[in-house]
Order: sequence, then C-alpha cells, then structure tokens
Amino acid sequence: MIFASDNWSGAHPAISASLAANAEGMADAYGASRLDKAVEARFNEIFEREVAVFFVGTGTAANSLSFAAVNRPGGVVLCHREAHVIEDECGAPEFFTHGARMAPVDGANGLIDPYHLKRELARFRPDFIHAGQPMAISISQPSEAGTLYALSEIETIGRIAHENDLSLHMDGARFANALAASNATPAEMTWKLGVDILSFGATKNGCWCAEAVVFFDPEKARQFPYIRKRGAQLFSKTRFVAAQFMAYLEDGLWLNLAANANTMADRLRDGIRSSTHAREAWATRTNEVFAILEKPVAERLRSQGAVFYDWNPPHSSHSMVEADEQLVRLVTSWSTSEKDVDDFAKAIA
Repeated sequence: MIFASDNWSGAHPAISASLAANAEGMADAYGASRLDKAVEARFNEIFEREVAVFFVGTGTAANSLSFAAVNRPGGVVLCHREAHVIEDECGAPEFFTHGARMAPVDGANGLIDPYHLKRELARFRPDFIHAGQPMAISISQPSEAGTLYALSEIETIGRIAHENDLSLHMDGARFANALAASNATPAEMTWKLGVDILSFGATKNGCWCAEAVVFFDPEKARQFPYIRKRGAQLFSKTRFVAAQFMAYLEDGLWLNLAANANTMADRLRDGIRSSTHAREAWATRTNEVFAILEKPVAERLRSQGAVFYDWNPPHSSHSMVEADEQLVRLVTSWSTSEKDVDDFAKAIA
C-alpha cells in the first residue's frame, strides 16, 4: 500500500528495454545523435508544430531554467500560492534566475483565480521600480492540489499573460495525467491556449530520469542552450534520456501509464467515500487524492504497511481539519495495482 508519491515507482519494462537497446556502441554526444533528433521530431508530432526541446534531469531544473530563459531585471514570476515552484523547490527558481522572486496568487483548489491574478499584476506599476517587474505567469497542470485547469481557464490566463507582455509557463510534472483525465490533445492543452513554455515531466510516469523543457516558439529558445549549460543540465550522453522518451512516447504508452494511475486514484477515491473513518478533502481528477483521516486511523494504517505523506492544509482552508484529524496525500502511479487500492480501502472501511 505505497501511496507516498509516484516518484517512488519504478521504470516501465519498455523504457528499461529501450535504454538497454541503446546502451552499446558509439553515438554523438550532447544531443547530436540520431536518436536525439528522432525524439525531437516526435515532440513536433505530438504538439502538432515545430517546438524546441531540451532534456534536463529534474522537474525543478525544468521549471527554474524556464524562468531563467524569460528573466528580467527585478523579475517576478506570478504563481499560485501553493504551487510547487514556490513551496517545494528550495529557492531553486530564485537561484537560477539570479534573484527573481515568486509572487503568490490566490485561488481555490490550487488554481489561480484570474480576478486575483489581475489584482496582483496591478500592484507592479511600471513607474515604481522598487517592486520589480513581472516576467512570467506559471500554472501547474495538474495543480499541486491534484486539480485541473479547464481549457477555458488556461486560455483566460494565457490572454492575461500576453496582454501584459508576459510568458505563460506550465509546470507539467504530471502532464500525462492531466491529458489522460481530459479529452484534450497536447496541443489543445498548451500552445493553442497561449502556453509559451512547458516543463514536460516523465520521471513520475514510468521513466528512469527524463524531463524536458519545451518552447512552442523555437525563436524564443535561442539563448536556452547557454542557460542549460550554465545550469549544469547539459548531459554528455543525452541518448540515454532520448532512449527513455522514445519508448515513453511510442504507441501512446505515456498516456496509457497515466490512465492507469488515474483509474487507480478513482478506485481509491471510491474507497475513501465509502469509509466512516475518512473523507475526501476536496475533489481531484488525476492521480493525487487528498483525504482527512482520524489520527488513530492514520497511525493504524501505517502500522499495517501503508505509506503516505501528511499534508499541510491550504492557506485558505485550515479549518477543514479538526484537532483529532490529519490531512494526507495519497498518490497512485502507473504501477499501482487494484490490490494495493483494495487493501487500503478495506483497512479504512
């Protein structure tokens, strides 16, 4: 009953096989191999346009270097108050941008509210240099709360960004899960709605270690090779990242893996809703489930082998958890089985 994080999951056999198949012999280094170029072409197909793709090692690197690419003197990135980039990246965005700041924006269920976004943007007057200047808006899809932006909501935020001469960045650490939970194509969820840069995550969804930064306008990526190199994210043997992506993106594997994670989360949600000792904290649609457990129940579950993380209540909803209760996060993955979920549901029934 491991629901700590999809980062705990292993690698899918097809991805391991692709790594093994490309492990022997010689290949051009630093992204110049035929395999690298084939994967870049595959990204073009997936997003239905020419894009610029850069492999990096972690989601934190993808997000931080994305911000570095659009940085301005006194730069500010506006993001949700509980976004991963402001809560869980240990100042890396500020470090790699040489001092840019993350400015929090409110919104229910982990999603930026356009009204609050406009209000925060209005605080940065061009004639008041002391406050710095906005340079980007960042949204997470899915959000850190496991919720999804509707396509119309992304489009609205994209319009606000471009009206203010800002880039729109999407943190897609679980991008496949967002797509699997919707009827949208990758293009329909990103550049067609105004997204300029995507942090494309695959490590959580069956890869060994594979993340990418995707620019939907290659002209805006001209300086990024230098930014990536300076950020120590230019790997010499990039073919090993490319080999993972090649298998990951072949025949819809990435979406099938995410669909299993989402389906197991739906099954988990059903078990929580049927329990008298737990309740769903808020509705989610992807592979993250947030539940409120009685503290003795949480302790008993852990003694029975369940693994999950305690979670801080949202800033706007501290009152949702009583003194004898605990908010927890439960995450399913591509490898989560029905037995894992059913054993947990039985333990809280």
